[in-house]
Amino acid sequence: MSDFEKIFKAYDIRGRTDSGELDAEGARNIGAAFARFASAGRIAVGRDCRESSPAIAGAFIEGITGQGVEVLDLGEVATDTVYYVSGSENVPGAMITASHNPPNYNGIKLCREGAAPVGHDTGLQDIRTMAEQGVPASDEQGSAAAFDGTSGYVEHLFSIVNGSAIGALRVAVDGGNGMAGVVLPEVFARIDADLLPLYLEPDGTFPNHPADPLNPENLVDLIALMGDEGADVGVAFDGDADRAFFIDDQRKPLSGSTTTALIAKWFLAREPGATVVHNLITSRAVPEIVSAAGGIPVRTRVGHSYIKQVMAETGAVFGGEHSGHYYFRDNYRADSGMLAMLVLLQVVSESGRPLSQLRAEVEPYAASGEINLTVDDQAGSLAAVESHFTDAEIDKTDGLTVSWADRWFNLRSSNTEPVLRLNVEGPDQAGVEQLVAEVREAVDGTTKQAGLIAPELKAILVCPSCHGDLREDLENSKLECTQCGLRYPVTDGIPVMLIDEAEQPQ
Repeated sequence: MSDFEKIFKAYDIRGRTDSGELDAEGARNIGAAFARFASAGRIAVGRDCRESSPAIAGAFIEGITGQGVEVLDLGEVATDTVYYVSGSENVPGAMITASHNPPNYNGIKLCREGAAPVGHDTGLQDIRTMAEQGVPASDEQGSAAAFDGTSGYVEHLFSIVNGSAIGALRVAVDGGNGMAGVVLPEVFARIDADLLPLYLEPDGTFPNHPADPLNPENLVDLIALMGDEGADVGVAFDGDADRAFFIDDQRKPLSGSTTTALIAKWFLAREPGATVVHNLITSRAVPEIVSAAGGIPVRTRVGHSYIKQVMAETGAVFGGEHSGHYYFRDNYRADSGMLAMLVLLQVVSESGRPLSQLRAEVEPYAASGEINLTVDDQAGSLAAVESHFTDAEIDKTDGLTVSWADRWFNLRSSNTEPVLRLNVEGPDQAGVEQLVAEVREAVDGTTKQAGLIAPELKAILVCPSCHGDLREDLENSKLECTQCGLRYPVTDGIPVMLIDEAEQPQ
């Protein structure tokens, strides 16, 4: 039976299928609970291409139909398509996916009618409680029928973006063997841009690299293709295609903040005075650029449920997160990697200038990127950092944001790992590195006491098998890969990074 305590996260449900954290029986109970919670006559269900997805989706659908509810079975689709069907058909939706996680993971993303979010504070805990207790079957039996959501989704995209305004760009796209490949050919058939494809075939084993474009290691093949083909833009999608990451013509990746600023300017040129939502770890440049373009910037916590809620409250035309999630009012306030790609291609086409020049106009600051600091006591480390920086403005909206006139950082606890996530921004790279070092020093005592290996060594080590990040299993003195699950022994602070001697995933 599924381990509900482990798999219910802040925004979705996610866990390992090989160890039984998420299994068919648990998915069936969750489906029944979601049907009871949603209290709707129909529910749309899609799935990704993972090997476990047909069984998990099938059981989840059985749970729904057992409550007398009809299912629109979308089959293998991008998460964006589920949101579109939820909005256009005004039905709750569910996507069976573990997004960018390794193949031995799976999960469930849920939404209410109109693609409204279901998160920790908006029903997810109620669903967990019902699933744990069990929901009796209804006297009536529902049924599932195949439903084509992709064609309508593509039409919907081009109701927001003017396909004829996208020029003859050469666009290299890495689908990561995920769900982007289901819709990309149909999208590019509608525009003049040339698609230079890479790993578009859905394959739930992710044979070429993990479907996590946030990790620079997973962009290597795309950058090489761009160089070989002289591409104008590069695009990398995550496993379920709701996130997109971009690379300019000089083969340098854009941050989520840069993309947010460029798309925000595009919308504000069309709707002067509109509101744009951004989360609190985006660059300071984002609200500054929104204001300079005549818009109203609104800051919110990290996470899609917060972004969507604030967008609904403010009527915002667009919302962006540093993590590569982009939300659109006319897309039922849902995030869409495909729509973000089309808007950015229109931005480049209409400007007549390369992306490398456009980005320079919205990147006045230097940034650290997200840095993970392994700690034993998250709350204690946050308190230590707060007491260290007594000369700054302190904001505890989401974690700890420490600000001065010319620089700032945010330090937030991970919901799933014993780490603090650090983002730093300043006027130049030297200042950023200095502030990173100062924050590290403030938590250094906690980090050193808790760590199996020296922090500076931990910062550069990756899994030799898949190049995934490593986390420390303090109890068993091992380093565990967060992607493939291999576990490497550590003796007296020295890790044995040999694949043949690694312990297989449990």
